[in-house]
Amino acid sequence: MTVPGRRSSTFIRLLRSGFTDPSAAARLLESPVLASVRTDPVLLDALGATADPDLALLGLVRLAEAQQPEELPVLLDTLLGAKPLRDRLLGVLGASEALADHLARHPRDWHTLVTYEAADLHPGLAEFERGLADAHDPVALRIAYRRCLLSIAARDVCGTIDVAETAAELADLATATLRAALRIASAAAPDDAAACRLAVIAMGKCGGNELNYVSDVDVIFVGDATRGTDEGKAVQAATRLASHLMRICSETTVEGTIWPVDANLRPEGRNGPLVRTLASHLAYYQRWAKTWEFQALLKARAVAGDPELGAQYIEAITPLVWQAAERENFVADVQKMRRRVVDNIPAAQVERELKLGPGGLRDVEFAVQLLQLVHGRSDATLHSRTTLDALHALAAGGYVGRADAAQLHDAYCFLRAMEHRIQLYRLRRTHLVPEDENDLRRLGRSMGLRTEPVAELGKAWRRHASVVRRLHEKLFYRPLLDAVAQLTPGETRLSPRAAGQRLEALGYADPSTALRHLEALASGVSRKAAIQRTLLPVMLGWFADSADPDAGLLNFRKVSDALGRTPWYLRLLRDEGAAAENLARVLSAGRLAPDLLMRAPEAVALLGDPEGLQPRTHEALEQEVLAAVGRAEDPETAVTAARGVRRRELFRTAAGDIIASYGTEESPAETDPGALVDRVGRAVSDLTAATIGGALRAAVRSHWGDTLPTRFAVIGVGRFGGRELGYGSDADVLFVHEPREGVDEQEAAKAAQAVIAEMRRLLQLPTADPPLLIDADLRPEGRSGPLVRTLASYAAYYRRWSLTWESQALLRAEPVAGDAELGARFIELIDPLRYPAEGLGDNAVREIRRLKARMETERMPRGADPTLHTKLGRGGLSDVEWTVQLMQMRHAWDEPGLRTTRTREALAAAHAAGLIPADEAQILDEAWVLATRVRNAVMLVRGRAGDTFPSEARELAAVGRYLGYAEGTVGDMLDDYRRTTRRARAVVDDLFYGS
Repeated sequence: MTVPGRRSSTFIRLLRSGFTDPSAAARLLESPVLASVRTDPVLLDALGATADPDLALLGLVRLAEAQQPEELPVLLDTLLGAKPLRDRLLGVLGASEALADHLARHPRDWHTLVTYEAADLHPGLAEFERGLADAHDPVALRIAYRRCLLSIAARDVCGTIDVAETAAELADLATATLRAALRIASAAAPDDAAACRLAVIAMGKCGGNELNYVSDVDVIFVGDATRGTDEGKAVQAATRLASHLMRICSETTVEGTIWPVDANLRPEGRNGPLVRTLASHLAYYQRWAKTWEFQALLKARAVAGDPELGAQYIEAITPLVWQAAERENFVADVQKMRRRVVDNIPAAQVERELKLGPGGLRDVEFAVQLLQLVHGRSDATLHSRTTLDALHALAAGGYVGRADAAQLHDAYCFLRAMEHRIQLYRLRRTHLVPEDENDLRRLGRSMGLRTEPVAELGKAWRRHASVVRRLHEKLFYRPLLDAVAQLTPGETRLSPRAAGQRLEALGYADPSTALRHLEALASGVSRKAAIQRTLLPVMLGWFADSADPDAGLLNFRKVSDALGRTPWYLRLLRDEGAAAENLARVLSAGRLAPDLLMRAPEAVALLGDPEGLQPRTHEALEQEVLAAVGRAEDPETAVTAARGVRRRELFRTAAGDIIASYGTEESPAETDPGALVDRVGRAVSDLTAATIGGALRAAVRSHWGDTLPTRFAVIGVGRFGGRELGYGSDADVLFVHEPREGVDEQEAAKAAQAVIAEMRRLLQLPTADPPLLIDADLRPEGRSGPLVRTLASYAAYYRRWSLTWESQALLRAEPVAGDAELGARFIELIDPLRYPAEGLGDNAVREIRRLKARMETERMPRGADPTLHTKLGRGGLSDVEWTVQLMQMRHAWDEPGLRTTRTREALAAAHAAGLIPADEAQILDEAWVLATRVRNAVMLVRGRAGDTFPSEARELAAVGRYLGYAEGTVGDMLDDYRRTTRRARAVVDDLFYGS
C-alpha cells in the first residue's frame, strides 16, 4: 500500500534531482531489481549528478535486469559502496544510450569500470592492445573494442581526462584496433601475410592523435615484397590483407560496426590502387600530388604492420611536406579548399554544423595547418601532428599571438568537447548540434552547465564560435602570407590577387585601394619597408577588428608618410609591444583621434608609454600651459601653444578611451563604463580649464601686463562645472569681476569686457587645432544680460530677480580659471540659491516640472527619434540630470552629500540619504552613463558632435564597437539603449513628475 503523500514527495525529489519525467523515473525505481537500493539517497544523488538522470536510471535498470541472480547483489553493493564505480557507471549511462545498450548485451562488462589503478587512469597503447588481445574474429573485436571504449568514456564524463587526453586515448585505441584487425586478417590468409610487408599509415585525426568517438579512420597502405617474392604478387597480397582489414573494422555484424576505414587520401584517391610500394608513393608525390595532399600528409603516422616500412615512408615523405609551401599558388589552393568545404554544407545545416561551419573546428585546423606549412620549412618546432600542440608551438615561435592562441585553444577544446558528447550519445558519426530540447539539455549538462543548460550551452557555443571565426580570419588570411610562401632567394613579392582576397575576407570595403596602400608601405628594399613588412601582418589584423578597416589602413599610411623618416617611429611600433596595437585601434576607431594625430604625428609616442595614456592632472596641465604662454612673444603665439597642448591632451584622452573601450591582446576592455565616462569627463574638463586659463593669461599680458585693473574669475557651469565635458561639448561659463582698490568701476567693467573679447578671439583663431567655444548664455538674463558682472551685481540680481531655472543652472557652478579667491566668494554667494533653506516650495517644484515638459516638446529636433536622442530623448541625459537636480534643490540644505556639481556623485548621495532606492539609482546611473558614452562615441567616430546615433552603417557599427558590441550586433545595441532609457524614464516619471 502506498503511504499518502509518498508519491508526491518522491515526485518532488526526483524533479529536484534533475529528472525531466519524474513519474516514469518513479516507476523505474519500483523495479524489483532495485528493491534493495531504491530508497538509498546516495543512489538518487548520484543519478542527479549525471548528464541525463532519466537515461542513467533506465540504463541502470536494464543492466540490473540483465545480471545473473548471483551477480545482481554484487553490482548493487559495489554501486553503493564504491564511489569511483558509481560515478563512472552512472556517468556513462547518463551520457551514452549506445554504451548502455552494450552493457545490457554484455552485463559483465561493468567490471571494467571497477579497477581504479594508475594504469587504469591513463592507459596507453600497450593497455589497449592487451584489452584486444583475445579478439580473434570481427565480432569479438567489436565487443572488446566497446569494452575499452567504455573505460575511455567513463574517464571522460567524470573529468578524469580532458578533451585532448580523451582524443589521444581514442587514437591509441584505434591504433590497437587496426593492429588487431591486421592480425586477424593475417591469420585468415597466412600465405598473403608471408608474401608481403604491409604498413598502415594513419592520417587525419587518427594520425594526429586527436580522434573523435565516432569518425572515419583515414589510412594509407604501403606494401613491399618479402625476400624472394615478386613485387607485383606481393602488392596483390598486401591489397587483399588491406581490404580484409578494412572489412573487419567497417562491416556491420550482430555487434554492429567499429568505424569505417577510409583509404581515399591515398594517391589518386578512389581511382588509385589501394596499396602502393614506397617508390610508387614517392613518384606520385614528386610529380602529381596536389597541395591538399601535402596538407593531409601533415598528420601521417605509421601505426600498424611492418614498423620498418612505416618508418621509411614517414622519413621519405616528411621533406616533401615541408617543401609544399614553395609550390606555386600554395596559399590560394588551401583557401579554395577551405571555401569548397564550407560551400558544400547544406544551407539548412550551416548554423548547426560544429565542424565545418563558420567558426567551427575546421576553421582552427585549417589555419593551424596553413601556418605550419608556411613556417615549418624553416622551423622544426612546428612539425607536430596534433592541432593543439602545433598551436602552442606557433604561439611559442611568435607566429601567432599568445592571446590569440589561448583563445583559440579554449574555443577548440570547448567545440571538441561538444563534438565528443554529441557522438557519445548514440555512437554515431555526426557533427550537427541537436535541435531537440532534451538532447540539448543533456548536452549542456554533460558540459558542466547545470543552471540553465540549454541557454548556457547556446550562449557559450556562440561565443566560442565567434572567437574562432574572428581569429581564423585573422590567421588564415594573414596578410603577406602568400608572399612569405613564395619566397625565393633575394626576392620578396606580394601577390595582388591573394592579398586582395585576404583583405576582402577581413572586411575591407575597397581591397584594391587597400592593396595600393600596402604596396606603398611595404615595397622596396629600404629598412623602413622591411620593418613595415614585419608590422603589416599584425596591423592589418587589428584594423580588421574594427568597423572600418579601410580608414585604419589609410590613416596608418598617412602617419607613416609623415613619420617614416623619423628613426624612432617604426622602432617604437616594432619594439614597444603595445604601441603598434594601440595605434591600430586608434586609427581605425573613427575620425577624431586620427585627425588630432595628423596635426601632430609625433604624439604617436604616447602610445608606447605604459603611462602615456593616463590623463594628466589639472595642476600639471595648468603649469605647462602657463609656462608656454609665458615664453611666447605675443598673445597669438601664446594661445597657439596653449591650443597645441590641448590638441595633444585631447588625443591622449581619446586614445586612452578608445583602447580601454576596445581592449587589446594584452589587456581586456574596461568593464566599468562609468569609470570610462568619469575619466573622459575629468580629463576634458581639466584640459578646457587649463586652456581657458592660458588664454586669460595671454589676453591680460597683451594689454595690461601682469595685472588686470579688475579681479577676474571664470566660473564653469553645466557639464563644464560638473567636470562632465565630452569630446564635443562647448564650455558653458559665467564671468565675474571685482574692481581693484582705487580703480573706477566703469574702467574695470571695460577691462573685463575687453579681456573676454580677447580670450574668445584667441581661442577661435583659425589654426590646425580644434577651436574652443565659450558659451555664456546661462548668465543672468541670458543673452539679453551683460556678459560680465561684478560680484555685487550678481548679488543684487540674485537677491531681487533670480528665477528658479537660474538657481538650477547654478547647481553645477564651479570656479575654473582666474582669481581663485573671487571664485570662492562667488560660490559662497550662490550656495543659498542652489541649496535653498528648507528646500524648494511647491510652486518652484511645479515651475521646474513645467519647464522640463516644455523643453521636451519644443526643443526636440524635428524628425528625431525620441527613443534614441541622448540629450532630450526619453530617459536621456536631460531626464536624469533634471531628476537629480530636483532632489538636490529640495534636500541639499539638509544633506551635505548632495552639495556637489557632479551628476553621478549627487545620485549616489541621494541613494545614501534614502531619497531613492538602490535599484532606481542604478537604473538612472546606467542610462546617464550610456547616453554620455554614445555622445562621446559619435564625436570619436564622426569627428563632430551629435546627440543621436549615426545613420551611416559603418559609423553606426563603429559606435557599436566602442560600446562593446560585436560586428553585426548594432540592432542589439539600439534595443539595449531603448530598453535602458525606457526603464530610466519610468523612474523619472515617478521621481520627477510624481506620476
